[in-house]
Amino acid sequence: MTDERAPLPEALARPDAGRVLMIVPHADDDIIGAGGSAALHVEQGDPVQVLVFYDGVAGDPDGKFDPDELREMRKREARAGGRHLGLTEYEFWGYPEGHLPGPPDVVSVVRRMAEYFDAVKPDIIYAPWVGEYHIDHHVLARLVRGAIAVSGWQGAAWGFEVWTPLVPTRVVDVTRVYQKKIDALKEHASQLAYTDHIHCALGMQAHRSLYLPGDARYGEGFCPLGEPGPEDREILAAI
Repeated sequence: MTDERAPLPEALARPDAGRVLMIVPHADDDIIGAGGSAALHVEQGDPVQVLVFYDGVAGDPDGKFDPDELREMRKREARAGGRHLGLTEYEFWGYPEGHLPGPPDVVSVVRRMAEYFDAVKPDIIYAPWVGEYHIDHHVLARLVRGAIAVSGWQGAAWGFEVWTPLVPTRVVDVTRVYQKKIDALKEHASQLAYTDHIHCALGMQAHRSLYLPGDARYGEGFCPLGEPGPEDREILAAI
């Protein structure tokens, strides 16, 4: 009989050591998805580079701010939030949000990202897992998978959750640094004005502590980022 149960995830007191590249859709997704693990990486001396892919202007649906003003505001919020976690290295690519890119754009971004991997030389990559319902998160996962395949990069690539829960294959205990995540998210006032991410998004990580030792209260769940799907492989064949 086929066993259809989800796997029991590996429970970790801290993430694997190595040079880290976090590729996130928007400013604040670094904190929600893997901020505790990033803080633990910093504590153990691992360099952490954060790449924020989209410009973030869709995070103001009521149009309270001028788009150019909001772009700069979200950069400031990202850096201020990151400081609570020990993150200081941010890069912002500023791509527009909310759409599926066509093949030429996919090829362009994948090539750029593959070159970026060569420059940063990460041992570990974190990015959204491909099952995220949010279109920007889903697209970015596919782009990162494509860049990994094209570049020939060898390392550990882990998907994290923000909007859509994943089935974790590993859970990192972030109890000790959890308050830092909360403090970091509080810096993102432009987004908290619309959604209580501290309650809604971080709530998943209380559930993840089910897989950790009894005194753990919060965990971050991860799954392998995986390989490009058939549709993306067809596009990437042009590279």
